[in-house]
Amino acid sequence: MEGGFGFNLGGDPDDLMRGLREFAERQTEAMQESQREQFATLTLNTAVELTGAALKQIDPIGGVDEQTLGVRDAMRVLFPEAVALVSAARQGFMRE
Repeated sequence: MEGGFGFNLGGDPDDLMRGLREFAERQTEAMQESQREQFATLTLNTAVELTGAALKQIDPIGGVDEQTLGVRDAMRVLFPEAVALVSAARQGFMRE
């Protein structure tokens, strides 16, 4: 007699327990994968939002050369932080 989850409900109790254990393991793996993807997505979104917000705060003054130096200096600070967040997100998307 097959149950709704594909378990043999009229068979050997050991088979039933093994089936339940395998079902629980699959559910746990699926939940962990979902959590990793959510973490990665949130981390990527955070990297984009923080970088965008920081870039909006830049108000370079002076001539073109001075403005270029100001933006470049700001990017020296922003870029490593954005890379760290994207790297964390990438690890979240990768399977262990």
